[in-house]
Amino acid sequence: MNRRSVSAGAVVRREKVIALHCSGAGASQWDRLAEALGPAYEVLVPEHYGCESSGAWSGEHAFTLADEAARTITLIDQSDDKVHLVGHSYGGGVALHVAVARPKRIASVALYEQSAIHLLRQMGESGADAATEIDTVARRMCESVITGDYRGGVARFVDYWNGPGAWNAMRPAAQKALIGWAPKGLLDFHALIDDTTPRGIYRTFEFPMLLLRGENAPKPSRIILWRICRGGCPTAD
Repeated sequence: MNRRSVSAGAVVRREKVIALHCSGAGASQWDRLAEALGPAYEVLVPEHYGCESSGAWSGEHAFTLADEAARTITLIDQSDDKVHLVGHSYGGGVALHVAVARPKRIASVALYEQSAIHLLRQMGESGADAATEIDTVARRMCESVITGDYRGGVARFVDYWNGPGAWNAMRPAAQKALIGWAPKGLLDFHALIDDTTPRGIYRTFEFPMLLLRGENAPKPSRIILWRICRGGCPTAD
């Protein structure tokens, strides 16, 4: 993403960045990004269903990534120029869906531990263990919501992604917000798992992509990133 230099008195046309937050978070996740990018960029932060600004999912049909991506696609369609997509975890999965839907309108994509979980089932034996691992996380979350133990479910969810003790280290207000998000978390998992996008389509993208993960990212995140980057048979390293 390059800043544009303009002459004195010229109208500044800012480049658009659409940043998609992770499950259980909100638009405020990107406050520092917007500050770091500065006035040369217009940072748009559509919130996912389950957030106060977006409301709950309507329940009119089985929830999909297309439903979550609709707001972002509308923003792209309303823009005169190409946009930069940024996504984290679930937001990264949504961003990939958007990129597939509007490949000619994307200037670049930057994703951190994008949750393209559906790819694990397209990788045969190389993705089987990782698929089982993430299925276990989703199943335990589902069981917790069914029994009403939202707190226990999100505590295990947070510790899985961030390491043991991460939940206990969170501020009470953040814990409360995630407990309220728990039912929507199930929709996020199923939308990601049930995605049918073929693995080869990501290699057709003509815009630059930056894919990142944490040093201690869970096995599914490492394998998914490897698959998108190289398209081969990954190891967990």
